[in-house]
Amino acid sequence: MIKLAVLGTGCPKCKMLAENAEAAAKDLSVEYEIEKVTDINKIMGFGVMMTPALVVDGNVKISGKVPSVGDIKKLIG
Repeated sequence: MIKLAVLGTGCPKCKMLAENAEAAAKDLSVEYEIEKVTDINKIMGFGVMMTPALVVDGNVKISGKVPSVGDIKKLIG
């Protein structure tokens, strides 16, 4: 099971990242759990200064931009 977390305040880019992450996980046919973290203190706890950010199994993989579904597949695949 892959644990994905989307860090962000709920802006359109954050929502797009969540959608892309879900699409990537479904395309790879992996079991996943996705969490949306909107609390700024929790986001800062990851060391993230720019949102949106994608966390895979507790590790920040990308921040400050919205990667494509293909790019996310490479990160979680």
